[in-house]
Amino acid sequence: MKKWLKKMLWIVIAIMAVLIAGAGALLCHPMFGKLPSGERLKRIQKSPNHRDGAFVNRVPKPHMVEGASPLKMGWEFLFKRKNRLRPAARIPARKTDFASLPPDRDAVIWFGHSSLFLQIGGKKFLVDPNFTPYASPFFWRTYSFPGTDLYSPDEIPFIDCLLITHDHFDHLNYDTITAIKDKIGLVVCGLGVGEHLEYWGIPAEKINETDWGDFTTLSEGLVLHTLPTHHFSGRTLWKRNPSIWASFVLETPTRQLYLGGDSGYGEHFADIGKRFGPFDLAFLENGQYDPNWKHNHLFPEETLLAARELRAARVFPIHAGRFVLANHPWSDPYIRIAELAGNGGMELVTPVIGETVFLDELDKPEKTFANWWEGIE
Repeated sequence: MKKWLKKMLWIVIAIMAVLIAGAGALLCHPMFGKLPSGERLKRIQKSPNHRDGAFVNRVPKPHMVEGASPLKMGWEFLFKRKNRLRPAARIPARKTDFASLPPDRDAVIWFGHSSLFLQIGGKKFLVDPNFTPYASPFFWRTYSFPGTDLYSPDEIPFIDCLLITHDHFDHLNYDTITAIKDKIGLVVCGLGVGEHLEYWGIPAEKINETDWGDFTTLSEGLVLHTLPTHHFSGRTLWKRNPSIWASFVLETPTRQLYLGGDSGYGEHFADIGKRFGPFDLAFLENGQYDPNWKHNHLFPEETLLAARELRAARVFPIHAGRFVLANHPWSDPYIRIAELAGNGGMELVTPVIGETVFLDELDKPEKTFANWWEGIE
């Protein structure tokens, strides 16, 4: 009996050693990026939004509600049975040939979740691109919905400006960035995010790290403002908020666009609306919400409230439709916001993945969007 116990003990020790070695090797992967250092860190420490070694939200709120914990939520996410987190059928999608886009027309193409291509004012933008089938290092838990992986990095044209709202894995994807790094003219991101990008091979002279309140002039009449959200950052469990999270306002001579990034509801929406609104179009997150982390993401009701406070003419819901990062049914964000928008008179822009939306057509009464999520269980 003692020999059997000793043998089992050695087996357990061997398994633990393999798991620890595997975890160590995973955490050394360059996809986890690097923490800011040197002159970059010195600049970060001078930011009014950085205190006690980390960036902070303007209005303090708990990361999780009382009674919630990372261990409890992780257990529930991994092992608790939930209904309809993933669609049972393929998500409808279309393929756009970027070379066929008229260069003089403003257009948007959504790639699912928060990844966007914009052609605005003669410039090409990518926002939080992810052309891989996963949204975190735990590939088996955040694998993309069937039908949503339509595009590859090879198909992406030269990008004048890459916009990164924050450094979470579903918004800053290592494989995508390293694949397209030679097709990027300029990167605009929040303070601290540039450390990851430079580590991954983007030259420092191409990276413009900005703080809330900064602006970047891209060309005559085309200005990008970096503004607050209520969120958090970090790519490891042991360092929270090493870089800043942001939204962007894109001003052109004829249009005003809001790119919301990730954010819980807060007074910043009304502030931005007063200063920069009205907006022709607001891209607002509408998915991955949960009562346990209600301050960090918008529920559909809050998405529409934020849109009204921004003084947006129409809303493009994002942060859904491709990955499971929360516990709600996959189509719940679309069902709820469509009903709310219909009752509240807010116009939604809900194309399928890959569909080209020309902005000059949005004012035409005949331009409508189907509820593509209906009929998919």
